[in-house]
Amino acid sequence: MQYGALCWRVKNGRRQILLITSRETGRWVIPKGWPMEDRTPAGAAAQEAWEEAGVRGDVASVPIGSFLYDKVMSRRKNAVVSLRTRVRVFALKVRALEKDYPERKQRRRRWVSCSKAARLVREPDLAALLRAFEDA
Repeated sequence: MQYGALCWRVKNGRRQILLITSRETGRWVIPKGWPMEDRTPAGAAAQEAWEEAGVRGDVASVPIGSFLYDKVMSRRKNAVVSLRTRVRVFALKVRALEKDYPERKQRRRRWVSCSKAARLVREPDLAALLRAFEDA
């Protein structure tokens, strides 16, 4: 189980989602990571949003949904070892987007509409969650 942050803002009366690139493949994802001993699930999601995207904001205490993806654990010459992983997603209203954050040199970030975010991500369940969030 991992915890993810659906980072959002309202611009021109419409919700926008902040997507980031994964470090290995460059695909568009949301900030996410493993549980942390000293944090609640929502707190872990907020911490990942800070480390991976430079986001400061208000995180919801209850998840808005979840999705499955294949987490690559190791790559070898002729094999990829992956683990099917569920991500519980917490909405995080962005108050500030910092320029200086831990993974700034490893990722790109991009604001997009909910519908565009749904088209950019590869995980079908995450895409469905993004489409539902637009209408919520």
